[in-house]
Amino acid sequence: MKRVFFLDGSGPPLGHMLLALGGYLGGFDGNFLWNRIGAEYSSNVPVWSLRLLPALAGAFSVPMAYQIVLELRFSHCAAMGAALLMLIENALITQSRLILLEALLIFFNLLSVLCYLKFSNLQQHSPFSLSWWFWLVLTGVACSCTVGIKYMGVFTYLLVLSVAAAHAWHLVGDQTLSNVSALGTWGWGAPTGRSRQCFSALSQACVCCHLLARAVALLVIPALMYLLFFYIHLILLFRSGPHDQVMSSAFQASLEGGLARITRGQPLEVAYGSQVTLKSVFGKPVPCWLHSHQSTYPMIYENGRGSSHQQQVTCYPFKDVNNWWIVKDPGRHQLVVSNPPRPIRHGDTVQLVHGMTARLLNTHDVAAPLSPHAQEVSCYVDHNISMPAQNLWRLEIVNRDTDRDVWKTIMSEVRFVHVNTSAILKLSGAHLPDWGFRQLEVVGEKLSRGFHESTVWNVEEHRYGKSQEQRERELELHSPIQVDVNRNLSFMARFSELQWRMLTLRTDDSEHKYSSTPLEWVTLDTNIAYWLHPKSSAQIHLLGNVVIWASASLATVTYALLFLWYLLRRRRNACDLPEDDWLRWVLAGSLCCGGWAVNYLPFFLMEKTLFLYHYLPALTFQIILLPVVLQHVGDHLCRSQLQRSVFSALVVAWYSSACHVFSTLRPLTYGDTSLSPSELRALRWKDSWDILIRKY
Repeated sequence: MKRVFFLDGSGPPLGHMLLALGGYLGGFDGNFLWNRIGAEYSSNVPVWSLRLLPALAGAFSVPMAYQIVLELRFSHCAAMGAALLMLIENALITQSRLILLEALLIFFNLLSVLCYLKFSNLQQHSPFSLSWWFWLVLTGVACSCTVGIKYMGVFTYLLVLSVAAAHAWHLVGDQTLSNVSALGTWGWGAPTGRSRQCFSALSQACVCCHLLARAVALLVIPALMYLLFFYIHLILLFRSGPHDQVMSSAFQASLEGGLARITRGQPLEVAYGSQVTLKSVFGKPVPCWLHSHQSTYPMIYENGRGSSHQQQVTCYPFKDVNNWWIVKDPGRHQLVVSNPPRPIRHGDTVQLVHGMTARLLNTHDVAAPLSPHAQEVSCYVDHNISMPAQNLWRLEIVNRDTDRDVWKTIMSEVRFVHVNTSAILKLSGAHLPDWGFRQLEVVGEKLSRGFHESTVWNVEEHRYGKSQEQRERELELHSPIQVDVNRNLSFMARFSELQWRMLTLRTDDSEHKYSSTPLEWVTLDTNIAYWLHPKSSAQIHLLGNVVIWASASLATVTYALLFLWYLLRRRRNACDLPEDDWLRWVLAGSLCCGGWAVNYLPFFLMEKTLFLYHYLPALTFQIILLPVVLQHVGDHLCRSQLQRSVFSALVVAWYSSACHVFSTLRPLTYGDTSLSPSELRALRWKDSWDILIRKY
């Protein structure tokens, strides 16, 4: 809302943009600090509009569940059952009533499946019709929105792609394809003996058209939509913010304010005599700049090893005048830029002179303080102990186009290779002890194991030096001379970097009071307390309907066992189900059981703090599967009318119990009723549930 750039490890920006759209429609100006859970909203925050889109998404998920079961060609009764189960699931209600992303993710998950089913059902009788194209393209759009909400949406997208690929594979072998889709469309008669070759070629062309249409709609359109989300995101967030530092210098310079204000007008080409700050491209554990100061390495380290006792070189995570270095020509004494400037190119040999102490960057065959396998890096101090200076470095431009590329401010990513020892200037990432002021260790990595970002640096701040005298030069470091040069990054460069940072961003993995494990979700052994009224005992919890959760898990197991049983029987040529019913049964399981699996099982491999709401997308697929299994049992396993009547009565009793649980947990779902301590204790059906009880 305030156009400030931010980086969120939860995933792509579409979900946040939709929430912001709701705020925009309600007139929200963004002036509210979202820094404390439970804080009172100020009068300028239109809570209703910020909650509008998640609420609409949760509401529309109910009829979509109905439509999905119908498109799977099950009965209206089963479809109504799926919709009603979605309607009385307490956890889905709670999640869709607040400013959260799961309701949006579930909505687009279901929309992707529904659109593909509608498209697939049109394939048999009206391919390439307007409605056929509409549902196919809408499938691609919905899949891209699913991925755009959260990265977990990619698993639902892959599920739809897998089902589409299986259908396309059957399509390739369909010998009637030309008659249905081509002849029926163009009004041709049945093929004669003379025209069989013509129709064979026509059939192949028709198959190619089908495959091409699916590729464009399910691959190209989602990719373009995904790029569009980030394009809008980066256009909207053009101002510098607190998350800038994890991005590269070039990315930061493309934002308004912040680094862009500092670097505006800097010279583009680094020349001999340039004054520069060198930032580590790696940016881990924190963004930092090559740094030195008057302090020297201790004569003897704590472990008994000795050092060179020369001036420390570190990586410092704050902007400081001691971050400035002068790029010197080894063949000249001048520390100023000549006229015209002599640009430095890939492969040139340079010396780096520390701006404030005038000492040269040096490395030698002395072990680094914390990384004994690597060389110590220092600024050379002549102690007259037969240790000559070794201060020549060869510049390598990593992202060069040619071997004669010029070293450029911000844009060039460079390595410094020590001429004498071939060691590479590297950020080790280790924190030095107190004698190094807890700054980060910089070493000369002699045993280079290929390219790594910890060995790559880029010039962030840059000016052309004009003062040869040390005292004048120190004053100059505080007063840069600017030359206007435009360095705007392309959208694809910004997109690629932002995508990589989002995928590799390490969030705080510390345990949370309400964090849980995937195994606890299935049995509903956990809950999340979202809100507690400041005066009364009214509260909102993310807590599921235990009847629905247990039944959904049982339905998944039942489906898996029945599927394996039917599969083994069919292997023995015993077909218990007609072919149409079998295909319908397989498709329902592929989408519902598959949807549950792809939205649940990946969490076992994730090293992040997990919460109960992560299970909700998987739960919705189980809820849709539940009435499908019930109808199958009633239609195919209940042999007599008496068995069907008893089974129907049991289903009604079961659904009544689910409604009763919903009604009982309703005060914790809506938070509109203040309960007494005894009533709250009565709702604590499991010892692991954290129901908040005030102590008066």
